[in-house]
Amino acid sequence: MKLKLGIPKGSLEQATVQLFQRAGFQLITSSRSYFPAIDDPEIECMLIRAQEMARYVADGVLDAGLTGLDWIREHEIGHPEQPPLTPIADLVYAKQSFGKVRWVLAAPEGSPFQTARDFEGRKIATELVRVTRDYFEKQGVNVDVEFSWGATEVKPPVLADAIVEATETGSTLRANRLRILDTILESNTQLVANQAAMADQWKRTKIANIALLLKAAIEAQGRVGLMLNARKADLGAVLGLLPALQRPTVSSLSDPEWVAVNTILEEKTVRDLIPKLKAAGGQGIVEYPLNKIVL
Repeated sequence: MKLKLGIPKGSLEQATVQLFQRAGFQLITSSRSYFPAIDDPEIECMLIRAQEMARYVADGVLDAGLTGLDWIREHEIGHPEQPPLTPIADLVYAKQSFGKVRWVLAAPEGSPFQTARDFEGRKIATELVRVTRDYFEKQGVNVDVEFSWGATEVKPPVLADAIVEATETGSTLRANRLRILDTILESNTQLVANQAAMADQWKRTKIANIALLLKAAIEAQGRVGLMLNARKADLGAVLGLLPALQRPTVSSLSDPEWVAVNTILEEKTVRDLIPKLKAAGGQGIVEYPLNKIVL
């Protein structure tokens, strides 16, 4: 038996491959094939555009897949008759960072538009058509929502009055002289499965194990392990400097006057922290990378 797993093709592809590698899987994609190789014989992968992933998982072509909450929502609005997908894991990573993507309503700088209500009878260009239409309908605003095939940022003001577009930093919007008026949806990657797969005990366990490893890899991102030795007399001063994920582990050494301290902390804090630990009496300080943290 194999688990049919959808890997998002496109902007999320490389970030997903890197995440799987940190989770312990060797996932290899190729421009010539839509079937990535993976070093787990129980998994069969297929590259699918994130925009289509929810549909193929819901239809049973795939048992599970990774796609954005935005495209799951877009699918659910368009197919209310289908059973909902089962959310397995909330995986906060994107193509540029380990953060969420915002779908924003943006209009040209200098335009008179200030809120969604100012777009009555106007044209909005976006790839996220159903979610955008739902957003304006809930505010009682009638707009013409037009599907955009790409280069959405260049359409206002000639081809559209405003756009709804995904952004991580807002830099592309600013470069095209657009200003953000509202956030209509925050999105991040989700691991989802269909109900048939979750009803199968083997597939359900396999999906849960994949989710565990992927979440552990995300938890480890930006964190490192730190271990050091200290005299018991200096232990209080050393521990007072350590911002730990949980609590530092303190272990006895063969010398009864000394202990070993092991902890996990944000990598960005280490540069300033190590000199302070040394000054507080820490010795044999070792910083080491982390691949996974299982909470």
